[in-house]
Amino acid sequence: MIVSTRGRYALRVMICLAQQPEDTYTPLKEVVQQEGISQKYLESIMTSLSKAGFVDALHGKGGGYRLNRRPEEYTIGSILELTEGNLNGVCCTAESDEGCSRNGCCQAKPMWDKLNGMIHDFFEGITLADLLDTPNP
Repeated sequence: MIVSTRGRYALRVMICLAQQPEDTYTPLKEVVQQEGISQKYLESIMTSLSKAGFVDALHGKGGGYRLNRRPEEYTIGSILELTEGNLNGVCCTAESDEGCSRNGCCQAKPMWDKLNGMIHDFFEGITLADLLDTPNP
């Protein structure tokens, strides 16, 4: 599993917003400057986060984005699953109808399923607040 720039940037943005005072809207340009992310790319990410109900958006003067929950209520898994689609370690275990043609007879499938569970549990066990409490090296 490789987390794309979209997933990593979404996490960076959510951390940035979590560091702002509650009920404060942070302008997109401020996030762009602070995080060094392309505005166009960030707009796309923010649209996804907003539509999924992870952030509130306010347009116009004094507008921007803010978290609509406490940082403790966001899991890293939920953010990454929104941006990545799924966090499966291998593509053949995807929950789509296309799946692997050997799904019924694959001796390795239980191992891959266990790996997927470990990845899911790992990221679901970390909240945005946990990342805020982690000191930078």
